[in-house]
Amino acid sequence: MLNARKWLAVIAGVALATGAAVAHGQAQPKHPVVFDSLQKGEWTVRFRDGSPARKICLRSGEELIQLQHQERNCSRFVVDDAPGLTTVQYTCRGNGYGRTSVRRETATLAQIESQGIADGLPFHLVAEARRTGSCE
Repeated sequence: MLNARKWLAVIAGVALATGAAVAHGQAQPKHPVVFDSLQKGEWTVRFRDGSPARKICLRSGEELIQLQHQERNCSRFVVDDAPGLTTVQYTCRGNGYGRTSVRRETATLAQIESQGIADGLPFHLVAEARRTGSCE
């Protein structure tokens, strides 16, 4: 396991590389393909660290990307996009950044891993998201 300083250096390097790719105008999908195969509706996200579960209304699937950053004004860059797995790097000006991978297991079950910086502190979360009903 990387110590905090090395971990932050790795994250900073990924952020710089991502920024360079965007600056060079590389084309990207507008919507990660993995989200097209997830059923829309209410999903319950259960965090592996024991944090309280969170219910979210899944409309596009992209709601699973920024579990640590709730603001909507974040820019995103799709790092990897495959039918069963997507990885997205995002930056929230003034509040940090993150890199999230969403792995689809079934249309109603996904695994999430996200890490980055929020409120000046590093975070790393692992969670399972499961469809639990319709949005109210």
